[in-house]
Amino acid sequence: MPISRISLTLLSFLLITTLSACYAPEPESATEVNANYNVELDIAQLMSLVLEPASDTLWESGGWVLDAYGYEELYPTTDDGWGFVRAQAAIVVETGNMLALPGRAEDEDAWMIYSEGLSEAGIMAMEAAEAQDKEAFFQAGGQLYSVCTACHQSYSPDVASRFDNSAD
Repeated sequence: MPISRISLTLLSFLLITTLSACYAPEPESATEVNANYNVELDIAQLMSLVLEPASDTLWESGGWVLDAYGYEELYPTTDDGWGFVRAQAAIVVETGNMLALPGRAEDEDAWMIYSEGLSEAGIMAMEAAEAQDKEAFFQAGGQLYSVCTACHQSYSPDVASRFDNSAD
């Protein structure tokens, strides 16, 4: 017995309805997600306890020093060393995400751009560490410095001025 057009239409409708019920609709925006985040650490604590140590490790592990004692490269020299700086870069990535959380984000404008830039610099450092690419790692450190400096100038000028050596 041939299937009629009405039967095919009904079968198609039932199939589409059944399949669409299997998938939950995605929220239209991140603000629609009802999530509770623990933002017990304030911005200063997050910076000093999480971001600053990881960033310092990246900056101290890339580049070179030329002084009275000679030339010294600061890059890791072992796979474990590169693995360690890669893990520190991952902390930088996730700190960018933590700074963008509701309850921490200062605004929805520049703050979010800086938070995303922080994560992007961390990704650059992770990829460079994975490849053990010294030049790319150095560039990632520069990108991280640029993001941090710009954010501090906008949101915490007193912190930015502590690192300004031009007055010396």
